[in-house]
Amino acid sequence: MYLLYNALLVLVSLVLVPYYLLRGLRYGKSRRGIRERLGRFSPEQLEWLQGKRIFWVHAVSVGETRAAVPLLKQLKQKYPEHKILVTNVTETGHAVAKGLSEVDFCLFFPFDFSWVVRRVFQQVKPELVAIVETEIWPNFVRQANLLNIPLVLVNGRLSDRSYPRYRFFRPLLRPLLECFSAFCMQSQVDAERISQLGAETRRVENTGNLKYDHELKELTGDDLARLRQEYRLPENLPILVAGSTHAGEEKLLISLYRELLDENRELLLVVIPRHPERCREVQVLVDEQRIESRLRSALSEDQTAFASGQVLLIDTLGEVLNLYAVADLVFVGGSLVPVGGHNLLEASLLSKPVLFGRHVQNFREISEKLIRAGAGVKVNSAQELGQQVRKLFDDPIRCRAMGQAGRSLIAENTGATERTLRRISYYID
Repeated sequence: MYLLYNALLVLVSLVLVPYYLLRGLRYGKSRRGIRERLGRFSPEQLEWLQGKRIFWVHAVSVGETRAAVPLLKQLKQKYPEHKILVTNVTETGHAVAKGLSEVDFCLFFPFDFSWVVRRVFQQVKPELVAIVETEIWPNFVRQANLLNIPLVLVNGRLSDRSYPRYRFFRPLLRPLLECFSAFCMQSQVDAERISQLGAETRRVENTGNLKYDHELKELTGDDLARLRQEYRLPENLPILVAGSTHAGEEKLLISLYRELLDENRELLLVVIPRHPERCREVQVLVDEQRIESRLRSALSEDQTAFASGQVLLIDTLGEVLNLYAVADLVFVGGSLVPVGGHNLLEASLLSKPVLFGRHVQNFREISEKLIRAGAGVKVNSAQELGQQVRKLFDDPIRCRAMGQAGRSLIAENTGATERTLRRISYYID
């Protein structure tokens, strides 16, 4: 099986390596990114790795990296003598990881060639590897097992979309699942699914979702005033923040914004594309509606504050929570188009009402809890989104109640980090 897999990887690499080279050139990191993915580290990186007791946490992209933050904090507190290495696949995930104080070192995840993975393990020598959500790379998993390195799946999930694919490959997947020391799953459904795929029941636990364990933000009036000043946002102007948007959603949102402005409503739209490099593309859509926009990266203290009818486009990373904090209403993208949705709890973390589309299969349980708690509203179309935006902007009391309901929901569902850490500690201690 592994010989066949490696042969297929060689064929795929004929496309994969040029792709990452082009992506890297776009971000100005081509040589470094490719080197790290091939397990070739600089002398400075090798020096850092030597002699360290390392926990290796792999989070493929932005969502997984943010989800892992509560666990990273607890690992750091409980095992201060260890260093935390985080690897990512995407450039955006890598950028977010580098900005976390709990992370000691960041690398790009290696290509899953057996010889590359072997070289990386020889250089990193981790005491434990934690994979966030569901990233099962055959050579990586096998090599960890051969080296007797505990391998734990944390915040594990199997979505409605991915589960049928995994079931199809169950005979090939079962030997890989036997290499894992433990599976800490987000929900009972996820726990049952991983067991049905071949994971030993004694190694599977429903530990809950780490996303509920993010620290509840308590922002003072001075904090909010500072943020408004930083983003040049005026007081007493309703703000709609659309976070983690994808192609197809921005056009709908900007058209809705034009409709609201034509109704003589006073408000400001902030758009945070999931991939910041798309901001120029979004800016074209804004221009088509004859709406003035500014990029976050171009803001300065001497500029005038935004006015109703303008758009702030966020072309930087790591500012989602800041902007949710100053929002009156939040829409979470990746949900009006069939992407699967993004973290719906971040708005609730800051006591904000949240709207999302029907494509939230990656956050099905969370979306259902938000709806039941009265903290979020699901819309099935751009027309329904417009109706809900109007209703909520006309009812600030309901907005505040939804925000408080979301915050209460988070408080009621904490504990996943503690349960996950308890499971991990068994293999460390």
